[in-house]
Amino acid sequence: MDALGRHILVEFFGCTPTLLNDVTHIECSMVKAATDAGLTIINTSFHHFSPYGISGVVVIQESHLSIHTWPEYGFAAVDLFTCGGDCDSRSAQDSLEASLAADRTESKEIARGRMSRLPSIQQRVSAISHTDLEKKSQSDQRNIWFTRREQDIALSLRHGGQIFSSQSEYQKVEILDTYGYGKMLVLDGSVTLTERDEFVYHEMIAHVPAQIHKEIRRALVIGGGDGGATRELLRYETIEQIDVVEIDRIVVEACSQHLPDLADALHDRRVTLRISDGIDFLQNLGSQPYDVVLVDAIEPAGETLPAFNSKFYQSVCQALTPRGLMVIHTIPPALDPVRFKELYDVVSSVFGKEEVFCYMALLPTYTTGTVSFLLASKDHLEPRAELDREAADAFSDAEHLQYYTGEIHKAAFALPPHLRRLLEI
Repeated sequence: MDALGRHILVEFFGCTPTLLNDVTHIECSMVKAATDAGLTIINTSFHHFSPYGISGVVVIQESHLSIHTWPEYGFAAVDLFTCGGDCDSRSAQDSLEASLAADRTESKEIARGRMSRLPSIQQRVSAISHTDLEKKSQSDQRNIWFTRREQDIALSLRHGGQIFSSQSEYQKVEILDTYGYGKMLVLDGSVTLTERDEFVYHEMIAHVPAQIHKEIRRALVIGGGDGGATRELLRYETIEQIDVVEIDRIVVEACSQHLPDLADALHDRRVTLRISDGIDFLQNLGSQPYDVVLVDAIEPAGETLPAFNSKFYQSVCQALTPRGLMVIHTIPPALDPVRFKELYDVVSSVFGKEEVFCYMALLPTYTTGTVSFLLASKDHLEPRAELDREAADAFSDAEHLQYYTGEIHKAAFALPPHLRRLLEI
């Protein structure tokens, strides 16, 4: 070969879109193609774009094999660059054509670095001395990145691949095995929770209203199919009944199988799990009201999920006891202040503006690094004035909580000036 390398460009048409958007499948397909071509694999790096599209590269001893996919067009572009003449490129192309379920392919080959155009240069190459031998090698870890993009900001976490993936009637449910944060539940491309920091969210959505109310007996969790909020509510001896209304059975099944420390709470004798639409459940509710209602879902969680509106919050209000409290998980105001203010106004129109309070917590694996909630009261229960801080601290110590304390409770409601201006409070 009168060139330094061969560059083979292959285009795959009519591919199955779901395969093109499955980062684990794409990585495995590329590794198999390299192996079938007789190439020596050094490392891999693959990245999934939200909501769809994958870029990745298999670094080989002979050079590299790279791909980018466009699931929305059923199209993938692959580059195979090799230095040397021993690559069986036809086998690699056939392997990928089968893996991607392509209707047809087109390819062309380019000679890179033709020897006739290069000057003759003698160059001595010395061996590279690795002096930092005590550093832990990361070569055994896969280099796949999950990225969630929100307008002009993004969150990325490195993971070792999917351990669960299913398209339900409502949304795509995935569990990824991340290196830094353990197992991560992802719904329609959005991080819902990770093993390492889920306690922040679940402690703050449950213990803030529980410590204000003090005598919770009946609770309703709308969403919450992972079981985390229920786990926290079950810490209270006064709890007699928790109804969990989760619309997506696949979420419950995925968490039961892969996140049992959370989902096991759903099997407690005081818990009734209903696979149902929370809106329909509230509209057909009987006469027994709830002390606390937790809306453990951010809207919209999926395009096919029913929307929460003023009618929904009116139903929640009617479902509460006279001293009842509602907490809802909201979109972070830093991410979308317009939508956040709209939600605040809707809830305020139902409960009254003086009865609605915003509070926040730090959560590393959410895009803005924060998680935000709205708390609404039916009986003028001011969230800081009603708190018995010593009792909250004693409860936190006794239950070995990891985030919630009396001091954290009070601080969570301290809003910066720009948020107070946004909410006009």
